[in-house]
Amino acid sequence: MRVDLFDFELPESAIALRPAVPRHSAKLLVVDPLKGVSDSSVIELEKFLRPGDALVLNDTKVIPAQLEGTRRRETAEGEAVSHISATLHMRTGPDRWKAFVRPAKRMKVGDRFSFGSQNDVCFGASLDGAIVSKGDAGEVELKFDFSGAALDHAILSNGHVPLPPYIASKRDDDDRDRKDYQTVYAREEGAVAAPTAGLHFTDELFERLENAGIERHFVTLHVGAGTFLPVKADDTDDHVMHAEIGEVPAETAAALNAVKARGGRIVSIGTTSLRLLESASDDDGTLQPWSGATDIFITPGYRFRFVDMLMTNFHLPRSTLFMLVCAFSGYDVMQNAYRHAIESGYRFYSYGDSSLLMRADEKNT
Repeated sequence: MRVDLFDFELPESAIALRPAVPRHSAKLLVVDPLKGVSDSSVIELEKFLRPGDALVLNDTKVIPAQLEGTRRRETAEGEAVSHISATLHMRTGPDRWKAFVRPAKRMKVGDRFSFGSQNDVCFGASLDGAIVSKGDAGEVELKFDFSGAALDHAILSNGHVPLPPYIASKRDDDDRDRKDYQTVYAREEGAVAAPTAGLHFTDELFERLENAGIERHFVTLHVGAGTFLPVKADDTDDHVMHAEIGEVPAETAAALNAVKARGGRIVSIGTTSLRLLESASDDDGTLQPWSGATDIFITPGYRFRFVDMLMTNFHLPRSTLFMLVCAFSGYDVMQNAYRHAIESGYRFYSYGDSSLLMRADEKNT
């Protein structure tokens, strides 16, 4: 499909720079392909669910994966030093991470880097290493001088919260973001971007859902910085997705299959949970235990195998995630829904409001 079909105009004022307080007070746009759209609030989520339905939440935990430092290279004239900015997005070994770097064109394999300055792991030195490979679109592989837990601690000491570009371009990260840009149920460290639909959940909301007979189960998908990369191709067939690492535990797969078997609905909290569930599902709609990398790219025409409902924030124009929601509820349905959201003052993107999408039947897609 042509990528420009997924474009729309969004006023700058619609981009949320801070989350709603409390989190569950955010708006919720309910989108039903058969009934249209209706306005609600996240705290009222249980009104649109039934006893026996199950939420599936991504329990990944965001790490401070934005690093600032210097790049060093030996030249005929001596050592050349310049600034480097790196966003870690996938761990490839105990001492290695893939990262998007700037300025990418100037980076070469063998260049040394130093991030940060004073931290207890590095004993007063910076977090050092070397570039060991270089890919496309500004991606490199970094090999650090520290490994395992020591490297984790060093990143925690030196790194900043990797706010999405549409927020970072308007303000610096601060101490509030370390809490705001994390779900209340985060536990598996490894994401460099938050599963943002989950940011709306609070203990009060979970209590209301539990009292309404709604189950909740957890999977893990470590969200990478590739989620923010624009689609540069003119046609979706030419776009290459970046892979992300995830896991569906055996006990979770069994529990969710049981929900489906007794007629309950699977409600994916966020596109990350959905992409993982669809990756782990058989053609007959059975969820399998699963662990590994997924680069699933969902566009209109995709046949959903497992997820029945999707709660998700509002996405960027021309993004793979806007393509996904168009596939889920129907292209025309989502174009109309986003038009309503913009006209009604909904707040967009990571810290913005949310939506609850019903899956379209084939005749509605």
